[in-house]
Amino acid sequence: MEPPFSPASARNAGPILKVIQPLFRDRLDILEIGSGTGQHAVTFAPALPGVRWHASDLLEHHAGIRAWMAACPAPNVRGPLALDVTQRPWPVGSVDAVFSANTAHIMSWLAVCAMFSGVAALLPPGGLFCLYGPFNLAGCFTSASNEAFHKSLRARCAHMGIRDRDALVGLATTLGMQLRADHEMPANNRLLVFGAERAD
Repeated sequence: MEPPFSPASARNAGPILKVIQPLFRDRLDILEIGSGTGQHAVTFAPALPGVRWHASDLLEHHAGIRAWMAACPAPNVRGPLALDVTQRPWPVGSVDAVFSANTAHIMSWLAVCAMFSGVAALLPPGGLFCLYGPFNLAGCFTSASNEAFHKSLRARCAHMGIRDRDALVGLATTLGMQLRADHEMPANNRLLVFGAERAD
């Protein structure tokens, strides 16, 4: 099978890696929620040789992920795991970080809540959750292109849409996670870094 290709994943991999590499360098196990084509997994894992990168997605995406794993083998890539964030228990053991890119705007809000709840239950104190994608700020679109993208998502499916950063921060806080950093990224995207609270 020819590996599926996402131009967006190819473009954003470098900027994302620049942010997550120092954050994940000392981690042991990282779960990627919604690995999609698999391009991020095979790009990020070799740059983080000390970690085990666990790719996951719905079953229909596994063939593409496996194709990328075969084309660009990396000894520290695991999976892909069959993960539907709305279904418990999640098929993963202990991890100390979670990464997800361009998922929150294609999930329903209930699924976004389920993802955050699952991540909070999975992470140990001090664990990290890095979420990449387009986000609104204080209820406003950050660019005309993001507003147009949001409208196109809603036209495709009513439950899709760009999420507001403050709503995600509030959701995370109720689950014991705090926003540690908000990185502005190219193409009107952001990378939000949440940390699981440490026990005192």
